[in-house]
Amino acid sequence: MATKVSARGAAEGPHGEITLARGERLGMRMWRGEEPNSDKPMTTSPHETVGYVISGKAELVVSGETVTLAAGDSYVVPAGAEHTYRILETFTAVEATAPPAG
Repeated sequence: MATKVSARGAAEGPHGEITLARGERLGMRMWRGEEPNSDKPMTTSPHETVGYVISGKAELVVSGETVTLAAGDSYVVPAGAEHTYRILETFTAVEATAPPAG
């Protein structure tokens, strides 16, 4: 059975993420209009994350390596890897996680 989730009416998660479509083994979410910051703590999660940057600019730090992300870039954060994001310009990205996050 097909399921439709509209970003306009989707639930906002505890960290500001918008929960989009979600299956048993894969979930999708959007970070919309994240404002610049520099103080997000390092974290780890049990899921693998792949993402695509729609707009803005950020630095992604994964296991001590820093990469700059801009519109059109995609990225991977391995499951269990220590990571953080520094938002440099108002940032919107879509991520898929396996298993589904949160």
